[in-house]
Amino acid sequence: RLFGQHLAKEVVLRAVTGFSNNPSPKKPLALSLHGWAGTGKNFLSQLLAQHVHPAGLRSKFVHLFLATLHFPHPQHLRLYQDQLQNWIRGNVSACAHSVFIFDEMDKMHQGLIDAIKPFLDYYEQVDGVSYRKAIFIFLSNAGGDLINKAALDFWTSGKRREEIQLKDLEPMLSVGVFNNKNSGLWHSSLIDRNLIDYFVPLLPLEHKHVKMCIRAEMIARGHEVDERIVQAVADEMTFFPKEEKIYSDKGCKTVQAKLDIHEDI
Repeated sequence: RLFGQHLAKEVVLRAVTGFSNNPSPKKPLALSLHGWAGTGKNFLSQLLAQHVHPAGLRSKFVHLFLATLHFPHPQHLRLYQDQLQNWIRGNVSACAHSVFIFDEMDKMHQGLIDAIKPFLDYYEQVDGVSYRKAIFIFLSNAGGDLINKAALDFWTSGKRREEIQLKDLEPMLSVGVFNNKNSGLWHSSLIDRNLIDYFVPLLPLEHKHVKMCIRAEMIARGHEVDERIVQAVADEMTFFPKEEKIYSDKGCKTVQAKLDIHEDI
């Protein structure tokens, strides 16, 4: 169900399976997903949440934070930090396997996320609560440019995208995010103390992946796949770089809206 993301699929599956099968993990699982809009960060975090709690985002044990909605005002940073700590403490007390998803990390005020450092560290308990079985997922557009450049370099040198390995991107990604003032993890103690287990790159999507998204959406709506419509929707998407037009600049983000227009054809 996740198209064109061999790296993210492999890393997240391995990380979550290993974590779930470990009866006594030493720390919570922390994943940071990076990539441009429409590459599947939200979708992947929802799949992951459903793996732990079948109701997914509807579960009372899965918590989604949006930087612009829940933490809009920089002058209230201290208040947000206290609220965040209390919220996490209360929810992990209620369910050790709580899942916390932080979206729009690139719009989060500097220093805010450091409030959760005590919960991600290698402590057996913090104030009588163990956080070791919780999962924290960070979603960010930050680092997307680095990932896109690496993917394009592979393409230019004639290599297949499936040859890109985590080691080709992860070190560059963690450093890039740490030094990016708009990443939400700028100079963060979470990176400094190596508390994020994996920096997961989501690659830009090619024509064939966009078509896979369109077909999947048609099937989800109960329609038969009509390749003429698939092609028509794909033709309306915009691709980059300007000359080669290899990667979709919005990933699969606008597929649903564009399909609405073509459904009656």
